[in-house]
Amino acid sequence: MLDDDTIIAPATTYGKSSLNVLRLSGKESLKIAAQLAKTTPENLIVSLPARYAKLTKIYFSNGDLLDECILLYFKAPQSYTTQDVVEFQCHGGNFIAQSILQECLKYGARLANPGEFTKRAFLGGRIDLSQAQAVAKLIESQTAQAHKMLMRHLKGEMQSFCEGLRTDLIALLAHSEVFIDYADEDLPSDLLESLKNKLHSILKTLHSLLEQSKAKRTLFEGYKLCIIGKPNVGKSSLLNALLHSNRAIVSAIAGTTRDSIEENFMLGGHLLRLIDTAGIHQTEDFIESEGIKRSLEKAQESDLLIALFDGSSCLTQEDLQIIELLETYKVSKRIFVLVNKSDLECKIDWKILQDFNPMKLCLTDDLYAEDSLLTNFKQHLESVLDSKEESQSLLLTSEYQFQAVQTCIDALYQSITPLENIELEIFSFHLNEAIKAIASITQPYEYSQMLDVMFGDFCLGK
Repeated sequence: MLDDDTIIAPATTYGKSSLNVLRLSGKESLKIAAQLAKTTPENLIVSLPARYAKLTKIYFSNGDLLDECILLYFKAPQSYTTQDVVEFQCHGGNFIAQSILQECLKYGARLANPGEFTKRAFLGGRIDLSQAQAVAKLIESQTAQAHKMLMRHLKGEMQSFCEGLRTDLIALLAHSEVFIDYADEDLPSDLLESLKNKLHSILKTLHSLLEQSKAKRTLFEGYKLCIIGKPNVGKSSLLNALLHSNRAIVSAIAGTTRDSIEENFMLGGHLLRLIDTAGIHQTEDFIESEGIKRSLEKAQESDLLIALFDGSSCLTQEDLQIIELLETYKVSKRIFVLVNKSDLECKIDWKILQDFNPMKLCLTDDLYAEDSLLTNFKQHLESVLDSKEESQSLLLTSEYQFQAVQTCIDALYQSITPLENIELEIFSFHLNEAIKAIASITQPYEYSQMLDVMFGDFCLGK
């Protein structure tokens, strides 16, 4: 049930800025705004028609001027929460916004709970659950691709997908219920086989959605990009060059980096978690050994690997160990091999690295020139990330949605054996569980929907 008491909350973060925005929502919104403006709701609505901005003086309860701000009135149900909403656009800074909030609380509003405006939008029927979750994720989104996908959810594409899937499942349930109730009637002999084929088709669709969504989780979380190599090949220099800052200490002394260093950076529209690791080599030093162990763990956890080699020296046993490591990740990770120190005489055996399409790198050049080797690598990396995210498939965006789809899949698998054994009551039970699970992504399922299909699609003359 939609709660109609009046709530208030800041819509912008407090701090030093040109303006702050606060929102009132509920049946007393206009009345409270009028009290701050020292007028009546009737007079305020005359000077403040719905959806028009009005420069308005507002006052403390003792009559002192609080601010001259912009008021906006959104009349129910044409508002985000489907209730009366008044928005204050006041001058920036903490004091004014806090004072407006406190005055509204004095006049009967209460502080909104986290997410309560969006909760009211859902309860008022303006958005479904998938759109509500997209709103929360949109605020946190850090990449262009994540933003694009979340906007698809806000436009209702996930709702349409779930509605279509739910319609198919309800049709299956309706067929099953008819078969139970009219088993002696002249029903199609191939009905059970038809139900089974449709069931497997739905399972295929759900599996595809789940697997693609798991594969694309980095769209929202960012890619983990790990730099590995033996000591003194330039790993820390590469990290600093990519970050445009001296984040890591650079030294010719082996073992300078003893633990992984992690920093976020943006490449095009992609969020990357860049990880510089300790040089991989044989050592008896306990601390260095622990750092190398962590390097290997970071490499295993990463989505992308950069393996750095020294082009001015022959491949060592340590290099060969790193190549063996790359071979184990050839299928599961995207690997980039960079051969550093290309300004020096080349002594490395390129043939051994050929399977990894190595690229030259020189970290002593003008790194940010348009034709530099580092710029070429960054462009290549960006194009690979773009291609990884070309898929236009709709994706699940929250753990809640993942769990709902997995529950639906499990219920459908549990329904197969009862269907094959013509135990249709049990088959229908599992179908109901599947429908509830998939419906929970957008809106609850009602049994009456199945009855509408059951009595609408079947002309049984009963």
